[in-house]
Amino acid sequence: MMKDILLLEDDIELAETLKELLEMQNYSIDMVHNGNDAIDASYENSYKLYIFDINVPDMNGLELLESLRMADDTTSAIFISALVDLNSIVKAFEIGAEDYLKKPFFPEELLIRVNAKLAQKNKDVIVGNLRYVVERRELYIDEKIVSLGEVQTCLCDIFLTNIGNILDKNILLDCLTHPSESALRVALNKLKQITKLPLKNVRGIGYVLEKS
Repeated sequence: MMKDILLLEDDIELAETLKELLEMQNYSIDMVHNGNDAIDASYENSYKLYIFDINVPDMNGLELLESLRMADDTTSAIFISALVDLNSIVKAFEIGAEDYLKKPFFPEELLIRVNAKLAQKNKDVIVGNLRYVVERRELYIDEKIVSLGEVQTCLCDIFLTNIGNILDKNILLDCLTHPSESALRVALNKLKQITKLPLKNVRGIGYVLEKS
């Protein structure tokens, strides 16, 4: 089942405040207070967004997100934390967080960021005669749905939700069952043949779908 947000926060009062605020915006929220319950929730449901505190029982938020990323979970993530040291912030972004909000903060500030993030997720991506429905990971060409295999769907999703961003080839290799640079080139060439997307190689770094 697809839900909007998984909220991990061990401060019960803050968690309830954030949950109430987000539900007033008609977001569906699952709220947990420790890392183990967050892991269980992430396996039982699919979410559009994670909001994780870092200092929580069982497994801290950084370890949690890192384990989810290793399991190929690419759900967007926002950290909310009292930790303001540079190492924690750098680590958060290195493991795949997209935002980091330092405590204390106004709950409305988090709401602004959530609205912006989920608006991006819910919006169809249009590139020429292609339309990509992000939430359902469906690709349409000339408004006809195109059947892609698992590898091509993964690559297509990464590129079309990161237009203009240079993507490290290691991120793309994660889409492959048997990852290698030669296999990645074959997969990308196949994707280009199907979609005609202008994928460009950035020597020594990775690939980019350039903005038109």
